[in-house]
Amino acid sequence: MTIRLSHGTVIAAGLDLAILMVKMRKVIFLLMAVSGLAANRIEVHGHRGARAMRPENTIPAFEYAIAQGVDVLELDMGITKDGVVVVSHDPILRPPVCTGPKPQAVIHDSTLAELREFDCGVTRNPQFATQQPVPGTRIPTLDEVFALSSKGTFKFNIETKIDPRHPELAPPPDEFVRKVLEVIRKHKLEKRIILQSFDFRTLHEMKKQAPEIALSALYSGKAKSFVEIAKEAGATIISPEYHLVTPEQVKAAHDAGLVVVPWTANTPADWDRLIAAGSDAIISDDPAGLIAHLKLTGRFTGQ
Repeated sequence: MTIRLSHGTVIAAGLDLAILMVKMRKVIFLLMAVSGLAANRIEVHGHRGARAMRPENTIPAFEYAIAQGVDVLELDMGITKDGVVVVSHDPILRPPVCTGPKPQAVIHDSTLAELREFDCGVTRNPQFATQQPVPGTRIPTLDEVFALSSKGTFKFNIETKIDPRHPELAPPPDEFVRKVLEVIRKHKLEKRIILQSFDFRTLHEMKKQAPEIALSALYSGKAKSFVEIAKEAGATIISPEYHLVTPEQVKAAHDAGLVVVPWTANTPADWDRLIAAGSDAIISDDPAGLIAHLKLTGRFTGQ
């Protein structure tokens, strides 16, 4: 490349160099991916669909996540008074997530019809400035969410919201699992389901009723061996709060044949730390942002 002492030629040379550097960067990323120098490929779980962008645990959130290409839809479940499995993180509907004709409604003490008097999309969650309200959105049933399965080959990471300290908020573990399993089998999704829980009673119960279903042990609290947690739960997946993830914990888990799926990381800095530690997947409120980040280094599995 010849640069003469003319203003136009110098500018042109600078532009040529910038273009060359961009092309070289793309080639380097491609070579890393092809040669295996790029780190492990990471599955993306859309937390409550895509809570940073759409009202959590709603059909609009799940449809948004599917359109972005997530590997897994992550969601939570409760059981209504009339025995319907519904999708909600909290056992009680109340603002800002859901707004209704009364201040709140306990899911297990309410019928589906009563719960659907609440609007779960009208108010933006104040934790997420990027969340787009969808007025008129109602609490979905698990059956309705599973009906989206024809839109791709993504999996469902479904959590039983049950707590032994509050037995009044959910049915007993065996009944909870039986109700969920009925919906899974109705849609023939056994191979696309991960059942996750902090309450390992439901994981033990699912192993009894349907040993083919993958199980994930959710964990938060003091640092503890990932391997021991998984053993207690009878699970092959360990899903810790993301601050607990270290390279040593991940290596020990992998040596024991476990999959590590941390929750809930939403920034590039946290994603990079989890990737460097060797995580197999990341649960995020911003799956589109995570996917874009992973694509830069060829780590996204994609749908």
